[in-house]
Amino acid sequence: MEAVHEGKKPHKCQICESSFAEKSDLRQHMEAVHEGKKSNKCPICETSFSQKISLRRHITSVHEGKKPHKCPICESSYSQKSHLRQHMASVHEGKKPHKCPICESSYSQKSNLRQHMESVHEGKKPHKCQICESSFPEKSNLRRHITSVHEGKKS
Repeated sequence: MEAVHEGKKPHKCQICESSFAEKSDLRQHMEAVHEGKKSNKCPICETSFSQKISLRRHITSVHEGKKPHKCPICESSYSQKSHLRQHMASVHEGKKPHKCPICESSYSQKSNLRQHMESVHEGKKPHKCQICESSFPEKSNLRRHITSVHEGKKS
């Protein structure tokens, strides 16, 4: 009742700013985010997840291509209703509540702000090319690099 209707999340992570309604959700967060435990491996592409439900969502959306949540304004569709809500808020309503404390950038999602902070302000580039010495802040940048540079395809 308190968590859903009043938004109360009394279980706070001691490492980051996340908070949770249930103690079990905090425990799962600690294991997945701060301890890196991802024991649920996809049998198709070897991507790993901390929770079985995340693995099921991955298989349904990525490998089966099911995206039943369609945007009523544009052609976008999503595997999860929450992703459609994020799309509506950021794309069609222009909401970007997560602001960078260093520069003028703002983001619709906290994860995008965190990635911005790490790559732009901290210079982190954890995704390294196995073929050459290049490294990138995001996995998508590495994939684009491999496709265009090493496979000779234009993106």
